[in-house]
Amino acid sequence: MKLEKVKIKNFRGYKDDTEIPISNLTSFIGKNDAGKSTILEALEIFFNNSLVNCEKEDLNINAADKNIEISCTFSDFPDEIIIDAANPTSLEAEKLLNSGGKLEIKKVFTATAAKPKEKVFIVCNHPSAENAGDLLALKRTELKKRAESLEIGKDNYNASINSSIRKAIWESFQDLEIQETELLVDKEDTKKVYDTLKNYLPIYALFQSDRQSKDDDKEVTDPMKIAVRQALSELDDEIEHIKEQVRNKAINTAKRTLKKLKEMSPDLADELNPEFKTEPKFDSQFKLTIKSEDDIPINKRGSGVRRLILLNFFRAEAERLREQNDGSQIIFAFEEPETSQHPDHQEMLIQAFMDLSNTGNSQIILTTHTPVLAGLLPLDSLRFIEKDGNNRKIELGTDEVFEKIAVTLGVLPNPVDKNASAMLLLEGKSDVSFVKHTALELKTAGHIDHTFDH
Repeated sequence: MKLEKVKIKNFRGYKDDTEIPISNLTSFIGKNDAGKSTILEALEIFFNNSLVNCEKEDLNINAADKNIEISCTFSDFPDEIIIDAANPTSLEAEKLLNSGGKLEIKKVFTATAAKPKEKVFIVCNHPSAENAGDLLALKRTELKKRAESLEIGKDNYNASINSSIRKAIWESFQDLEIQETELLVDKEDTKKVYDTLKNYLPIYALFQSDRQSKDDDKEVTDPMKIAVRQALSELDDEIEHIKEQVRNKAINTAKRTLKKLKEMSPDLADELNPEFKTEPKFDSQFKLTIKSEDDIPINKRGSGVRRLILLNFFRAEAERLREQNDGSQIIFAFEEPETSQHPDHQEMLIQAFMDLSNTGNSQIILTTHTPVLAGLLPLDSLRFIEKDGNNRKIELGTDEVFEKIAVTLGVLPNPVDKNASAMLLLEGKSDVSFVKHTALELKTAGHIDHTFDH
């Protein structure tokens, strides 16, 4: 699946419902504390809630309620999904697409506990007519009773398949009263749908610019975790075969137990059904790392070396994905990729990002403060973020926005005085403020006679 947009509400500096379009390559530019990293971390919470956790303190201080909302809209979702064993249906048939024909998933975190738990909703154009709007939340016995109460003949559906019963019920209505609905996916087939969709969601990998230096530094371990997950995905058929074998053998044992139980308590045996509650997590069973010479941890070699490893991870991924299109999707989110890198390496990294974004398997999201890097990026990838009162505003695609980006990055210099005898080149406005303040303090202390202004 491909991420098309993210919406954030009540999360840190984003009070109002803020919609942010995402393309194959997306570059966020803005002043410090404008809210660039917040978007990357909101996506980390949506996809993983691991490297960055949703916390009570993430609630916007001006929020009208206690709910933090992070929504993602996807295209290229699977044509078929399995929620009844070996009986495919589709998101369209289950009326789970939004008004634009896309899959929209919203996660809501109620910020009353220190670590808020997520509630998951599918935002969709769904039936709201009485007896038609709750079908995905009904058990099979309840669906059959609903069909009987609506006097739908049994020859109109397969009573062993939930989706078939739902289809027959929906087709019996003259007006389903379709309207935008936030469908909570917490039970029955709503939960099964989401559990299936999770297998198709993109892998999201966030690389932050500043972090503690630890032996398990995610700056190095995350790419290796991605390598393990990719390897497992390529062996998906074999793994599914193993899981099916284990499942069948275990269920057969459970059935033999229930058969014996029926001899002693038929009523109790009829009430029980064997069911697997959780899937094995193979990715947590495999560990991969890259060791430095003399067993020196990579994170002790300096951030420049660690980032150099990342640089070549992305270059290798670009090369691999150009040759292999296996349908898997990865979103690489990189905060300030220029950090601790030689200018030549910065340019190579941007080129790797651009190559990756063109493979069809990957999307790249990054933030930057560096004019040279921004100048290498396509104009349609640029998103300008700025504070708008107590909120944040996202702009893109116009000459006015490009001018704002240029000014923010310091690309458009002030005219040079004709009497100047020297020029000091700085990276941005913050550096200019620092140098001017330093000169003023030195003059005040009597160490110099003039500042840059006087």
